[in-house]
Order: sequence, then structure tokens, then C-alpha cells
Amino acid sequence: MKLTVVGCSPAWPNAGGAHSGYLVENDEGRVLLDCGPGVLSRLRAAEGWPRIDAIVVTHFHLDHTGDLAPWLWGHRTGPARDLPTPTLWLRPGGHAELGRFATRFDETFHAQEYVPGEPFEVAGFRITPIEVSHYDEPTFGLRVENGGSVLAYSADTGPTPALTRLARDADLFLCEATLGDGGETTPMRGHLTSAEAASAAAEAGARRLLLTHRPAELATNGFDVAYEGLVLDL
Repeated sequence: MKLTVVGCSPAWPNAGGAHSGYLVENDEGRVLLDCGPGVLSRLRAAEGWPRIDAIVVTHFHLDHTGDLAPWLWGHRTGPARDLPTPTLWLRPGGHAELGRFATRFDETFHAQEYVPGEPFEVAGFRITPIEVSHYDEPTFGLRVENGGSVLAYSADTGPTPALTRLARDADLFLCEATLGDGGETTPMRGHLTSAEAASAAAEAGARRLLLTHRPAELATNGFDVAYEGLVLDL
């Protein structure tokens, strides 16, 4: 399994960066995890139009979904008119949310809703969505398995025991760390500090931790941090 970080900015873009989008590839196909603003542009810089088997959406905040509408119109009236569309995998209730971005999604994409905790297969990957804790927005981390390798992607989340299940013995835990050391002052948590991400990785026994969704203004605190263009083989 190969992972390419297409975009990894927090809710505001880091300078020159793109929002959340992570491409996983194997011998059978390619799957994009989230599709935030700037992701489609970066993919197009590498190929005229990205050939993707599926896009898996963790939640419907704009920084994780903003490029779904441009992708739609690229297929309907743009340069991808004659190309196959990716399957959209959405959280429960996701079909109804698509109307927030643009009309005619169902006419263009084959959209399916995954079931919490139940694995589904696409392009040779086995993906298990596990609900995490991101304010009041239903959000799912993704456990991606292929050929004995495991990538755990936290999506956006505050502290939750679900991260232990998500990242159990993962080869790579791609975990958000949006917050500085002071954390959040509101009662409802939706993000992690780097120390909380490290604690979750240790509890799960993950082999490697890679922080993501981190503002460039914050120190790395000695951790590995994702950046656009990073490619890793698992």
C-alpha cells in the first residue's frame, strides 16, 4: 500500500497547502480519503484528470469535502465528461448531505453509505469506518487494510477510546493534531493536541505516528508531521 499526502491543512489552509486528502494505492486501484479544497487541483497537477476508484468521506465539514462539487462538474461538463466517476462512500445519512454542495450528484456518481464498524471493500482495500468524536458532527476514522498492512486515519476527532480500536497495531497512524499544548477550552472536544495523539498511538500499539491537520504556526514538538507531497510505502 502506498500513501500520498495530497492535502493536510487544518480548517484554514497552511501557506501554499491544500485541505484534507490522502491517496492510497495498491496493485488493484486507488482510493482517496477525504476531498477538501485544493485536493483536486493538486491531483490534476500530476495527471490531466485523476483516475480514482473511490472517494471515502469521513465527515461533511467543508475542509474535508469542498472539492466534491468541482469533481462533479468536471465529470458533467468539464474535461472528465467521458471518464468513469469514482464511487462515493459516505457516512450514514450522507446522501442527504450531498445537496449542500451541488445538485445532480446521484445522476453522476454512484454513492453508497457505509455502516459504522462494518468493513467494506473497494479496489482491493478493506476499509472499516469507526466513529470518533468531533463536536456534534458525525465523523468516522478509517482503518484501511491491504496485503497485511494497516493504515489508520483518525479524521477529525477529540480524545475518545475509539482511537484505540481504530489504530490497534497499525503500521501507520495518521492522526490529527490540530491543537497547541493548551488544548480546547470549550466543554465539547473536537480535536487533539500532539501529546493526546501520541498517547492514543501508544495505547493502540501503532508502529508509527504521523501527525496531520496541524497548523504550520504550531511547533512539531519532535513528532513527524505530514506535508503535501509526502509519499510512504506501508
